Amino acid sequence: MDKPRTLLRLTGADRVDFLTGLTTNGPGPEGSLTYAALLTPQGKYIADFFLLVRADDIVIDVATEVAATLAQRLSMYKLRADVQISESDLSLSRGTGPAPDGALADPRHPDLGWRLYSDQSGDDGTDWTALRVANCIPETGIELTPDTFILETGFERLKGVDFKKGCYVGQEVTARMKHKTELRKGLVSVDVDGPADTGTEITRDGKPVGTLLSRSGDKAIAYLRFDRAEGELQAGDATVRKTS
Repeated sequence: MDKPRTLLRLTGADRVDFLTGLTTNGPGPEGSLTYAALLTPQGKYIADFFLLVRADDIVIDVATEVAATLAQRLSMYKLRADVQISESDLSLSRGTGPAPDGALADPRHPDLGWRLYSDQSGDDGTDWTALRVANCIPETGIELTPDTFILETGFERLKGVDFKKGCYVGQEVTARMKHKTELRKGLVSVDVDGPADTGTEITRDGKPVGTLLSRSGDKAIAYLRFDRAEGELQAGDATVRKTS
């Protein structure tokens, strides 16, 4: 089975400044774990990831499905910067039970437990989909796609964007959405009664209002137009309501 996460390694004297100028949330102090994204100049999603800052490198923990795209885009921006990009020899473990020595808290939400970067990989059996759905946490490839504007997926709530740091790719569009407009669409938690798969269109009175995304039991994450998504909605044969 393919690994769901890939760990990239950035070395070189310019690695911190390099990432700070590109990503929505720059690297923190040594020993820290931060959540961030790389965007297009138009402010749309390319990849989301964790940044682990160590003494001699920065480890980027990214979903394998977007890892090659991220590495390619970083290489494109490298120009003459003293930065080298390779695959790390570390492995990822994660869980929600007692944290092992050296583990770091997932910076997005307290319920998401810990992440450990070491020579061993593993998972404590947590139902991550149920946990994400319960807390409206977006996932790469489901809620986060090349059409995504990150503020619509809760990135500010998840501490994935820093509005006080300097410029980064896509910063102008993201800042405008934050300060000059009111979000009209975004992720919300919904209750679902009936069969409906991820990707099912959600309608109200026959008119499209959004899409059903990650689902766990009778709970789900949906991408909805806020002005049209009140009351009882339909997703295929299922009934959908925003969670109160």
